[in-house]
Amino acid sequence: MFKILMINPIISVGLISWLAAQILKTIHYSVKYKTFNPERITGAGGMPSSHSSLVVSVMIYTLRLKGFESSEFAFAVLLAGIVIYDAMSVRYNAGLHAKELNKLRRIVDELDDELTALSGSDEDSDIDEIANQKDLKEFLGHTPIEVLAGSLLGIIISMAFPLP
Repeated sequence: MFKILMINPIISVGLISWLAAQILKTIHYSVKYKTFNPERITGAGGMPSSHSSLVVSVMIYTLRLKGFESSEFAFAVLLAGIVIYDAMSVRYNAGLHAKELNKLRRIVDELDDELTALSGSDEDSDIDEIANQKDLKEFLGHTPIEVLAGSLLGIIISMAFPLP
């Protein structure tokens, strides 16, 4: 098993960090909400950030393997910056937008039910099409603390992973 991991240790450390974060995220969600949600095993968003864990572990392991002045490390730093920025800003805000849109959809659904009750008509309306849509995903991005936790996990795993 160890030989397989060392074929490309940079990929291995990244995948191990991602998997560890996803497992911790699933456990954290289960404890916080007192329910198991299998989507959390592979889903985005939540505590800790698996995206941050993956890119930071790859960045730190590349530093250990190739050195501070290497092109590979420079690329890993830039990639980590882009991924972390995206997780904390673009995807986080998209999740907030999804949460508000889901609230609006539920309000429209309630209004449609009230209008149907008042009119006595059960005909399909344009509102029914909106009301019957499934919720948008709200777990997309990360708060700074979720990114920090994922980054720390990535650092720990990359420092514990042996050099070839």
